[in-house]
Amino acid sequence: MIVEIPKLLLRSADNRLHKKVHMGLDTEAFKRGRFAARPGKLLADETSFSSGVHVLEINQKRHALVYVPVGYSKNVPAPLAVMLHGAGGDAEHGLSLLRWLADANNLIILAPVSTYGSWDIISSDHFGPDVAFIDHVLNNVFGRFAIDASQVAIGGFSDGASYALSLGLINGDLFTHIIAFSPGFFYSPQAFGKPEIFISHGTQDTVLPINPCSRKIVPRLQKQGYDVLYNEFEGPHIIPEEIGMTAMKWFINPK
Repeated sequence: MIVEIPKLLLRSADNRLHKKVHMGLDTEAFKRGRFAARPGKLLADETSFSSGVHVLEINQKRHALVYVPVGYSKNVPAPLAVMLHGAGGDAEHGLSLLRWLADANNLIILAPVSTYGSWDIISSDHFGPDVAFIDHVLNNVFGRFAIDASQVAIGGFSDGASYALSLGLINGDLFTHIIAFSPGFFYSPQAFGKPEIFISHGTQDTVLPINPCSRKIVPRLQKQGYDVLYNEFEGPHIIPEEIGMTAMKWFINPK
Protein backbone atom coordinates (compact mmCIF):
# COMPACT_ATOMS: atom_id res chain seq x y z
CA MET A 1 0.00 0.00 0.00
CA ILE A 2 1.33 3.43 -0.93
CA VAL A 3 0.67 6.16 1.62
CA GLU A 4 1.05 9.77 0.54
CA ILE A 5 2.78 11.90 3.15
CA PRO A 6 1.66 15.55 3.21
CA LYS A 7 4.37 18.12 2.50
CA LEU A 8 5.09 21.24 4.52
CA LEU A 9 6.32 23.43 1.68
CA LEU A 10 8.48 26.36 2.70
CA ARG A 11 6.80 29.66 1.98
CA SER A 12 8.91 32.41 0.42
CA ALA A 13 8.32 34.60 3.47
CA ASP A 14 9.81 31.91 5.67
CA ASN A 15 12.84 31.67 3.42
CA ARG A 16 13.39 35.43 3.55
CA LEU A 17 13.08 35.37 7.31
CA HIS A 18 15.60 32.57 7.69
CA LYS A 19 18.06 34.21 5.32
CA LYS A 20 17.99 37.28 7.53
CA VAL A 21 18.69 35.13 10.56
CA HIS A 22 21.63 33.47 8.84
CA MET A 23 23.00 36.75 7.54
CA GLY A 24 23.18 37.96 11.12
CA LEU A 25 24.97 34.81 12.23
CA ASP A 26 28.66 34.34 11.47
CA THR A 27 28.88 31.30 9.20
CA GLU A 28 31.77 30.19 11.37
CA ALA A 29 29.18 29.43 14.05
CA PHE A 30 27.95 26.45 12.04
CA LYS A 31 31.50 25.14 11.94
CA ARG A 32 31.45 25.29 15.72
CA GLY A 33 28.17 23.40 15.86
CA ARG A 34 26.07 26.37 16.97
CA PHE A 35 22.39 26.85 16.08
CA ALA A 36 20.60 30.19 15.61
CA ALA A 37 17.03 28.83 15.64
CA ARG A 38 14.98 29.42 18.77
CA PRO A 39 11.33 28.89 19.77
CA GLY A 40 9.33 32.07 19.45
CA LYS A 41 6.36 33.74 17.88
CA LEU A 42 4.51 31.63 15.33
CA LEU A 43 4.62 32.92 11.77
CA ALA A 44 1.33 33.99 10.18
CA ASP A 45 0.28 30.88 8.29
CA GLU A 46 -3.21 29.74 7.40
CA THR A 47 -2.09 26.17 6.79
CA SER A 48 -3.70 23.58 9.05
CA PHE A 49 -1.50 20.62 9.96
CA SER A 50 -3.21 17.32 10.55
CA SER A 51 -1.74 14.70 12.81
CA GLY A 52 0.73 12.28 11.28
CA VAL A 53 3.93 12.46 9.25
CA HIS A 54 4.71 15.48 7.07
CA VAL A 55 7.62 16.15 4.75
CA LEU A 56 9.49 19.40 5.36
CA GLU A 57 10.86 19.81 1.84
CA ILE A 58 13.83 22.15 1.56
CA ASN A 59 14.77 21.30 -2.02
CA GLN A 60 14.68 18.32 -4.37
CA LYS A 61 17.68 16.74 -2.67
CA ARG A 62 17.05 17.44 1.00
CA HIS A 63 14.12 16.99 3.35
CA ALA A 64 13.21 16.27 6.93
CA LEU A 65 10.19 14.59 8.46
CA VAL A 66 7.92 16.08 11.10
CA TYR A 67 5.51 14.01 13.17
CA VAL A 68 2.51 15.89 14.56
CA PRO A 69 0.77 14.02 17.40
CA VAL A 70 -2.95 13.38 17.57
CA GLY A 71 -4.56 16.15 19.56
CA TYR A 72 -1.87 18.79 18.92
CA SER A 73 -3.17 22.33 19.33
CA LYS A 74 -1.35 25.58 18.74
CA ASN A 75 -2.97 26.77 21.96
CA VAL A 76 -1.03 24.19 24.00
CA PRO A 77 2.75 24.33 23.43
CA ALA A 78 4.12 20.83 22.81
CA PRO A 79 7.48 19.28 23.64
CA LEU A 80 9.83 18.79 20.69
CA ALA A 81 12.41 16.09 20.06
CA VAL A 82 14.94 16.33 17.23
CA MET A 83 15.83 12.68 16.54
CA LEU A 84 18.90 11.69 14.52
CA HIS A 85 19.33 8.45 12.60
CA GLY A 86 22.31 6.13 12.81
CA ALA A 87 24.98 5.60 10.14
CA GLY A 88 23.46 4.73 6.77
CA GLY A 89 20.00 5.60 8.07
CA ASP A 90 17.41 8.09 6.95
CA ALA A 91 14.79 10.45 8.32
CA GLU A 92 12.30 7.60 8.68
CA HIS A 93 14.73 5.82 10.99
CA GLY A 94 15.18 8.91 13.14
CA LEU A 95 11.42 9.37 13.33
CA SER A 96 10.84 5.76 14.37
CA LEU A 97 12.97 6.07 17.50
CA LEU A 98 10.16 7.78 19.46
CA ARG A 99 7.21 7.98 17.08
CA TRP A 100 5.41 5.08 18.79
CA LEU A 101 5.35 7.13 22.01
CA ALA A 102 4.53 10.52 20.51
CA ASP A 103 0.72 10.57 20.58
CA ALA A 104 0.42 9.63 24.24
CA ASN A 105 2.86 12.41 25.16
CA ASN A 106 1.79 15.16 22.71
CA LEU A 107 5.33 15.05 21.32
CA ILE A 108 6.33 16.69 18.04
CA ILE A 109 9.28 14.93 16.41
CA LEU A 110 11.63 16.46 13.85
CA ALA A 111 13.80 13.95 11.96
CA PRO A 112 16.38 15.40 9.54
CA VAL A 113 18.65 13.39 7.26
CA SER A 114 22.44 13.68 7.10
CA THR A 115 24.22 15.00 4.01
CA TYR A 116 26.33 11.90 3.63
CA GLY A 117 26.26 8.37 5.09
CA SER A 118 26.62 9.78 8.59
CA TRP A 119 26.62 13.18 10.28
CA ASP A 120 29.21 15.77 9.26
CA ILE A 121 31.47 15.57 12.32
CA ILE A 122 31.75 11.82 11.69
CA SER A 123 31.83 11.69 7.88
CA SER A 124 33.93 14.83 7.36
CA ASP A 125 35.66 15.38 10.72
CA HIS A 126 34.11 18.82 11.12
CA PHE A 127 30.78 20.51 11.75
CA GLY A 128 29.15 22.31 8.84
CA PRO A 129 26.45 21.28 6.35
CA ASP A 130 24.39 19.17 8.73
CA VAL A 131 24.43 21.86 11.41
CA ALA A 132 23.22 24.42 8.88
CA PHE A 133 20.50 22.08 7.60
CA ILE A 134 19.19 21.16 11.07
CA ASP A 135 19.19 24.83 12.03
CA HIS A 136 17.13 25.62 8.93
CA VAL A 137 14.47 22.98 9.55
CA LEU A 138 14.38 23.82 13.27
CA ASN A 139 13.69 27.44 12.41
CA ASN A 140 10.76 26.40 10.25
CA VAL A 141 9.34 24.06 12.88
CA PHE A 142 9.58 26.81 15.49
CA GLY A 143 7.70 29.12 13.12
CA ARG A 144 4.90 26.64 12.45
CA PHE A 145 4.26 24.89 15.74
CA ALA A 146 3.78 26.02 19.32
CA ILE A 147 6.79 24.53 21.09
CA ASP A 148 7.34 24.37 24.84
CA ALA A 149 10.79 25.94 25.24
CA SER A 150 11.24 24.10 28.54
CA GLN A 151 11.03 20.74 26.77
CA VAL A 152 13.23 20.73 23.69
CA ALA A 153 15.33 17.59 23.24
CA ILE A 154 17.87 16.33 20.76
CA GLY A 155 18.51 12.62 20.56
CA GLY A 156 19.53 9.75 18.38
CA PHE A 157 20.80 6.21 18.04
CA SER A 158 24.40 5.07 17.45
CA ASP A 159 26.11 7.74 15.29
CA GLY A 160 22.98 9.83 15.76
CA ALA A 161 23.41 9.54 19.53
CA SER A 162 27.05 10.67 19.30
CA TYR A 163 26.01 13.63 17.15
CA ALA A 164 23.09 14.48 19.46
CA LEU A 165 25.39 14.45 22.48
CA SER A 166 27.85 16.72 20.71
CA LEU A 167 25.30 19.24 19.43
CA GLY A 168 23.24 19.06 22.60
CA LEU A 169 26.18 20.10 24.76
CA ILE A 170 27.25 22.84 22.34
CA ASN A 171 23.65 24.13 22.23
CA GLY A 172 22.59 23.52 25.82
CA ASP A 173 21.05 26.99 25.81
CA LEU A 174 18.50 25.64 23.31
CA PHE A 175 18.16 21.95 24.19
CA THR A 176 16.94 21.17 27.68
CA HIS A 177 17.42 17.40 27.28
CA ILE A 178 19.70 15.02 25.37
CA ILE A 179 18.66 11.43 24.62
CA ALA A 180 21.56 9.21 23.51
CA PHE A 181 20.82 5.58 22.68
CA SER A 182 24.14 3.68 22.39
CA PRO A 183 26.54 6.57 21.64
CA GLY A 184 30.17 6.11 20.65
CA PHE A 185 31.65 9.48 21.63
CA PHE A 186 30.94 13.17 22.01
CA TYR A 187 32.82 16.19 20.74
CA SER A 188 32.05 19.57 22.26
CA PRO A 189 34.91 22.10 22.05
CA GLN A 190 32.57 24.58 23.73
CA ALA A 191 29.44 24.10 25.80
CA PHE A 192 26.49 26.27 26.80
CA GLY A 193 23.88 25.64 29.47
CA LYS A 194 23.41 22.41 31.42
CA PRO A 195 20.98 20.12 29.58
CA GLU A 196 19.89 16.94 31.33
CA ILE A 197 21.19 13.78 29.69
CA PHE A 198 19.80 10.27 29.20
CA ILE A 199 22.16 7.54 27.97
CA SER A 200 21.50 3.85 27.39
CA HIS A 201 23.79 1.09 26.15
CA GLY A 202 23.69 -2.67 25.71
CA THR A 203 26.32 -4.72 27.51
CA GLN A 204 26.60 -7.05 24.49
CA ASP A 205 26.95 -4.28 21.90
CA THR A 206 29.54 -5.33 19.29
CA VAL A 207 29.03 -2.29 17.02
CA LEU A 208 29.93 0.32 19.64
CA PRO A 209 31.21 -1.72 22.60
CA ILE A 210 30.06 -0.39 25.95
CA ASN A 211 33.46 -0.25 27.68
CA PRO A 212 35.22 2.27 25.41
CA CYS A 213 31.97 4.11 24.73
CA SER A 214 29.26 4.82 27.33
CA ARG A 215 31.27 3.56 30.30
CA LYS A 216 33.81 6.25 29.49
CA ILE A 217 31.36 8.89 28.26
CA VAL A 218 29.13 8.92 31.35
CA PRO A 219 31.90 9.54 33.94
CA ARG A 220 33.32 12.32 31.76
CA LEU A 221 29.96 14.06 31.61
CA GLN A 222 29.34 13.64 35.31
CA LYS A 223 32.77 15.05 36.07
CA GLN A 224 31.81 18.11 34.03
CA GLY A 225 28.75 18.60 36.23
CA TYR A 226 26.01 17.19 34.00
CA ASP A 227 23.00 15.34 35.43
CA VAL A 228 23.07 11.97 33.63
CA LEU A 229 20.51 9.19 33.85
CA TYR A 230 22.40 6.10 32.66
CA ASN A 231 20.77 2.79 31.79
CA GLU A 232 22.72 -0.35 30.91
CA PHE A 233 20.80 -3.35 29.63
CA GLU A 234 21.66 -6.89 28.62
CA GLY A 235 21.53 -6.85 24.87
CA PRO A 236 23.20 -5.82 21.57
CA HIS A 237 23.14 -2.59 19.55
CA ILE A 238 19.41 -1.91 19.91
CA ILE A 239 16.84 0.20 21.78
CA PRO A 240 14.67 -2.11 23.89
CA GLU A 241 11.07 -1.02 24.30
CA GLU A 242 11.46 -0.46 28.03
CA ILE A 243 14.48 1.79 27.41
CA GLY A 244 12.48 3.94 25.00
CA MET A 245 9.65 4.22 27.50
CA THR A 246 12.06 5.14 30.31
CA ALA A 247 13.65 7.84 28.17
CA MET A 248 10.26 9.32 27.25
CA LYS A 249 9.04 9.34 30.85
CA TRP A 250 12.29 11.03 31.93
CA PHE A 251 11.90 13.70 29.25
CA ILE A 252 8.18 14.41 29.53
CA ASN A 253 7.90 14.11 33.31
CA PRO A 254 10.96 15.89 34.72
CA LYS A 255 11.79 15.43 38.37
